Amino acid sequence: MAFKLPELNFSYDALEPSIDARTMEIHHSKHHNGYTNNLNNAIKDTDLDSATIESILVNLDMNNKGLRNNAGGYYNHKLFWEVISPVENEAISDAMLNHINTSFGSFDSFKDQFSKAAATQFGSGWAWLCVMEDGKLEVCGTANQDNPLMPNIGCGGVPILGVDVWEHAYYLNYQNRRVDYISAFMDLINWKVVENNYLSK
Repeated sequence: MAFKLPELNFSYDALEPSIDARTMEIHHSKHHNGYTNNLNNAIKDTDLDSATIESILVNLDMNNKGLRNNAGGYYNHKLFWEVISPVENEAISDAMLNHINTSFGSFDSFKDQFSKAAATQFGSGWAWLCVMEDGKLEVCGTANQDNPLMPNIGCGGVPILGVDVWEHAYYLNYQNRRVDYISAFMDLINWKVVENNYLSK
């Protein structure tokens, strides 16, 4: 089973001015497409060629750097495209807000923790909002294309929201102003998708 580059639910310029069209085009058609093709090459003619991406990640040999990087890159970006939206009225529901308040004390506290995890990730990586086995939400960060589904990563749970802080995600528009990019990302979150991810964890 070959993995396919996911189609976006919006045009490359739909997120402007928060994320510019050129960055979106390069990010999706070059970077994510590269991870997709490399993942397919890595699993071709192996016992993984019919596995789901989640199964590949959960059972990953962390010493297999090629598979680790490309399976992570495929999954991480797929989630990233799903949780952002150009629609301004994707407000968080009372139910999802309650889950966040229960876990973090307030929505502002969640935003602070998530933004800090993204801003302080050294070098390339991701910040995540994850659901733990007990239903509680936690924030964590991972380097490179690692994610919480991978074994012994020091960041557990099922990711339901992730922000890409690799420079290719923002540098054309924001240069070294990662904090500004993170702030813009927070306004693009499609909370309906995040809530659905929570419910289907």
